[in-house]
Amino acid sequence: MQFETQEFRAEARYQRVSPQKAKLVLDLIKGLRVEDALHTVAFTKKRVAPLVEKVLRSALENANYLSQERGLDVDVDNLFVKQAVANDGPRMKRIRPAPMGRAFRYQRRMANIVIAIAERKRAGSSAEAAETETAVAAKPQAKKTAVKKTAAKKSTGKTAAKKTAAKKSPAKKAAK
Repeated sequence: MQFETQEFRAEARYQRVSPQKAKLVLDLIKGLRVEDALHTVAFTKKRVAPLVEKVLRSALENANYLSQERGLDVDVDNLFVKQAVANDGPRMKRIRPAPMGRAFRYQRRMANIVIAIAERKRAGSSAEAAETETAVAAKPQAKKTAVKKTAAKKSTGKTAAKKTAAKKSPAKKAAK
């Protein structure tokens, strides 16, 4: 089975940074060209940025090496960051001394950072253009039906309010 676009990935496991902090840097580079992503990471002032740069460079070298091994024609200038994820790794449970001889537990989080790069598809394929045209044409119709449904809900809400008001008013008169 031959893939149209080959994906190359690199992974750094058990890194001593929380996944939430790593995701801040990874979100900056998702979808960018590899060259632009390297420049972005180089000038990012987060502690995890050099680690992300190292993983990104490793993915790029994996692309170079595997393309030579398999005889693939991969254009390095046409590569982009397809996926950049920081997953939870194992947590280290620690104890901090607390007042009156007690102990508070806390967790040191770790992250598994995965970066996948792929070659961007060539623009100009007629099948992709046809799919986008049908998707654009279908969106306005969906909005119109949604507007009709909300209008129907609003009208039923007002009539229900009138019915409850009509039921309550005779009960008040009878109580007096």
